[in-house]
Amino acid sequence: MDMKEALKSLFQEIVLPELSTIKSEQIRINERLDSVDKRLSDITAHLVDQSRRIDETNKRIDSVHSDLLSKIDETNKRIDSVRDFLLLKIDETNDRLNRLYEVIVRREEHVNLQARLTDLEGRVGALERKLAA
Repeated sequence: MDMKEALKSLFQEIVLPELSTIKSEQIRINERLDSVDKRLSDITAHLVDQSRRIDETNKRIDSVHSDLLSKIDETNKRIDSVRDFLLLKIDETNDRLNRLYEVIVRREEHVNLQARLTDLEGRVGALERKLAA
């Protein structure tokens, strides 16, 4: 029995304190693991919240993008309408300028014809005076 008592006392002196130390270390590790789990849960909740906010922001961006595209389309239509109106007015102005040019050319021709007629009248008058003399 001495051997049994010696082994028992050896276990009590060496193994049991070591087991007690291992147990206390395991308790501390479990506490730290619980703390890490809690932090990971908090981080996960935060990431989920951030993801939700990002989704909401993306929806708002998509909405604004849609609105901008429709406004750009409306503006382009208005620009096209104004451009068409201006082109029509330019065509009308060009037609009026062409008519004015024709009138000016006719006036110049009229003035030239009038000058030639006056010249011819003078020459005919001179010839009639020569013949009468």
